[in-house]
Amino acid sequence: MYNRILTLMKITGGFLGIGLFYAFICFLAGRPLIPCLFHSITGLYCPGCGISRMCLRLLRLDFRGALRANAAVFLLLAPGFILFLSLGYRYIRTGSLRPNRIQNIVLWCMIGILCLFGLLRNIPFFCFLRPQ
Repeated sequence: MYNRILTLMKITGGFLGIGLFYAFICFLAGRPLIPCLFHSITGLYCPGCGISRMCLRLLRLDFRGALRANAAVFLLLAPGFILFLSLGYRYIRTGSLRPNRIQNIVLWCMIGILCLFGLLRNIPFFCFLRPQ
């Protein structure tokens, strides 16, 4: 069990470190540095467009701006965090990385919401969902 805790801490710390390093570089540059490849090629907004801006605004505690940058991901942060914690707890206790039935349902609902969001934000009537 100790090894699983250590493994989970290493992986989480690695992702957190990479994210904070990217945020630091973006703060120095004054803007997000990685453009959306999907938007560059198609001109359409993917469900992930605006995530960098959302994260940077969250670091500044600008919740309204974060919501405007990517509303779906912003609203899915809380259930995603709870899902991450429950999956981590399950991994530590059992060593299993497979989600249980409830976690699987939540995960698929979150994926469905992101797909619907990706479709809606490209319809002119829902232009307020586009990243700002």
